[in-house]
Amino acid sequence: MQLSVKFDFTLRQSSGKNRREFPMSVDFSTSADRTVIFGPSGCGKSVTLQVIAGLIRPESGLLKLGDRVLVDSKNNIFVPPHKRRIGFVFQDYALFPHLSVMENAGYSLRQWPLPLTAEKKDGILEMLQVVGIEELAYSLPSQLSGGQRQRVALARALLSEPDILLLDEPLSALDVLLRIKMREELMQIQERFNVPMVMITHDLEDIKVLAKNIIVFGKGAVTDSLAYQQMRQEVGEERAWEQALDACKNAFEMC
Repeated sequence: MQLSVKFDFTLRQSSGKNRREFPMSVDFSTSADRTVIFGPSGCGKSVTLQVIAGLIRPESGLLKLGDRVLVDSKNNIFVPPHKRRIGFVFQDYALFPHLSVMENAGYSLRQWPLPLTAEKKDGILEMLQVVGIEELAYSLPSQLSGGQRQRVALARALLSEPDILLLDEPLSALDVLLRIKMREELMQIQERFNVPMVMITHDLEDIKVLAKNIIVFGKGAVTDSLAYQQMRQEVGEERAWEQALDACKNAFEMC
């Protein structure tokens, strides 16, 4: 599925009398089923995912997902988040502390204030089994490890049956050994559900294992876009990795 992103946005932050403006002008497209966004901190990666998800409305732009137009500022089109069919795994996982694993995972399925139906509970348990935490269905987030919380957030995103899955640094809070395991699990889940995945990372190893396309961010803009899988086929693994590293290093030098 083709994702086309083009927008302008100025992030404004205030602290006392100090005001900071961070202009962004982002333009990229990808049709890969696993796209990794890489760049230094504070360059606009997370804002970009929030624009795609509809959590931030850009000042101008055009955003398409497949044949659907999600944002078109010229024609005053802005599809609200709940109608975009986009799954989002936040960096802090954004779990409700007072809800169980099952209730968190099935949040999008529940017709509040009514409880979850038996049929929906069965579906949630099946998804929890897929991500390996079905035995924790009635636990609270405070009783979970970082890796388990991540699995809950992933299950919640997948249960919404998204057209695309956005992940904001999903592995950053995990230890090294768990990151290795979760990279493999993310790849397996993406292939099992056949849902395109766009993932932010600061870890070069995530690129090496997961990326088919690489979008490199500098200061508020895309500095490079690499068809990494195609590069590996054309020039070989080692040369493709060298080119990817050069693109990533250049982004840091520009900031």
